[in-house]
Amino acid sequence: MFDSLGRFGRENSFHGDERAIEGLPIRLVIALVVGVASLSVMMSMLGGLSGLTVTELDARPTDEVVTPGEQSIELTVVGADGDPVSDATVVVKGGTADIDGVETAETDASGKATVTVAPELRANQEDGTLVIDIKPPAGSEFADERGNTKILVVRE
Repeated sequence: MFDSLGRFGRENSFHGDERAIEGLPIRLVIALVVGVASLSVMMSMLGGLSGLTVTELDARPTDEVVTPGEQSIELTVVGADGDPVSDATVVVKGGTADIDGVETAETDASGKATVTVAPELRANQEDGTLVIDIKPPAGSEFADERGNTKILVVRE
């Protein structure tokens, strides 16, 4: 039962079996193909769920170019298809142009909001920008992850 090295059942061990590696590569290839096919089926099923998708928002200011000084700016918040979005919060803050603090407004049923700002340019600065951020309505499928249109402030 024991061989000369003290191993039990040498004739039944894998040590002397040269066939053990023969089927391994083809079994790995089959497992890989089946795994990739299963993953593609699952991904296509997930891709069909509309609850996992989000729609990007954008702001469209009525006046994209303004001058320094106090003024009201009307903005329209739209989805990716161009339809207006109501109950979104519009946030306008200074970029390379300055305003005191941050101005906010909520969009109405037609997706419009009006903010009053008083942009200022620094000495020797000919132009600057105001940055617009959008906070989507709570519980909606909207998101604001990309940059929005900026308002250009130019000296007269």
